[in-house]
Amino acid sequence: MKKKLHVLRLIILIVMFTFSSFIINPQLANASSLDIQAESAILVDADTGEILFEKEADIALPPASMTKMMTEYLVLEAINNGSIDWETTTQITEYAYEVSSNPLFSGIGLRLDHPYTVKELYDAMVIYSDNATTIALAELIAGSEAEFVNMMNEKAEEMGLTDYKFVNSTGLPNSTLGDNYPEGTDPEGENLMSASDTAKLAYHLLKDYPEVLDVSSVPTKEFEGHEMINYNWMLPNMPGHLAQFSYDGLDGLKTGHTDLAGYTFTGTAERNGKRMISVVMRTESKQERFNETRKLLDYGFNNFETVTLYDQGHQIEDKSVIEVEKGQEDQVEIEANQAIETTVKNGEQENYSVTYEFHEDVLTEDGTLVAPVEEGLEVGQMVLTYNGENEYGNIVNDEQISVPLVTTEGVEKSNWFVLLLQGIGDFFVNLFASIKGLFT
Repeated sequence: MKKKLHVLRLIILIVMFTFSSFIINPQLANASSLDIQAESAILVDADTGEILFEKEADIALPPASMTKMMTEYLVLEAINNGSIDWETTTQITEYAYEVSSNPLFSGIGLRLDHPYTVKELYDAMVIYSDNATTIALAELIAGSEAEFVNMMNEKAEEMGLTDYKFVNSTGLPNSTLGDNYPEGTDPEGENLMSASDTAKLAYHLLKDYPEVLDVSSVPTKEFEGHEMINYNWMLPNMPGHLAQFSYDGLDGLKTGHTDLAGYTFTGTAERNGKRMISVVMRTESKQERFNETRKLLDYGFNNFETVTLYDQGHQIEDKSVIEVEKGQEDQVEIEANQAIETTVKNGEQENYSVTYEFHEDVLTEDGTLVAPVEEGLEVGQMVLTYNGENEYGNIVNDEQISVPLVTTEGVEKSNWFVLLLQGIGDFFVNLFASIKGLFT
């Protein structure tokens, strides 16, 4: 009886093991299996700019308060160039006060005739998405929100954004601002950005001013007796029931909501030295924007890693030398002088290859070098090519990844006597070739 039970248990274990082998590991998902409930979405490697997933990412939609990331960028730029500092003070204009006192807008309730520091205004803008403090900062930096909007659009062009339009600093519809909408903009206008451009803005914000995370990661902070609770519920250590949305490693960046925009969110998280940027636009609820962000980030962290595909010194087999004319050596070796490192989906390393692209102005028409040749002379590029099915591109670089291709050693020019003998030899070789040609 015991022997029969043992055999039965063994059979059950074998069946369970066999069945489990057919179950797809939920962490190793395909992009096609990601059912993102947002009109537009994108996932980007924050270090390389590589796009890991996208859904209708080039459609220009209202970003709502994700607009404030551009305002944050310009504030941090102004601090960095010394035109203002964190302790610079300013007072609230009637326009900003009207917005602050309007219960329809997110706000902490600012006072007229009271000086506020840049630090106070900035913290309220980033943590609490305060619209009035955003306007106050725009007016401080540019003199008026209208002029600040010009700065926003100029910076967007400088960053390489393509599907965007800024009409105010906050992300509110201009129609809600009454007569205070920025001069020169459409009174019914809306800010517009695609998910791709929003991710690109976040990429530059993180690259140029990583200190933005010092504030965007703060769950709660007090402002004149008022507790500001961050609208980004995915931050660790959020209070009360909001803690259920916490995501390990997430420290930014910006939420947004208007009736036309729906619920939007640009998230960023870092795990094991790898940072991701995600954007979801036009989701249906506060909770949904975070649930869909979680799907994107899980997909990124569980399925991609940064790897060195080709080491420094790599040579393509049978293409590792270039012929040299008039040199003491007839040829010289070439190699990549840098490693090629990029973000790769698990199991796809075999889908990458490299080719050489030579500089025409360095080589002769025959594809040779002429001595003298210096060691480390750049003769071209080693270019990475992806041969798989999931090519989304890069948000900041349209060109293929490449590294310089250089000579491994120098080749000195032959002395005059050797060159003379070479010339005589070449003459007779060409002469005999011509004569042979007459009889063939």
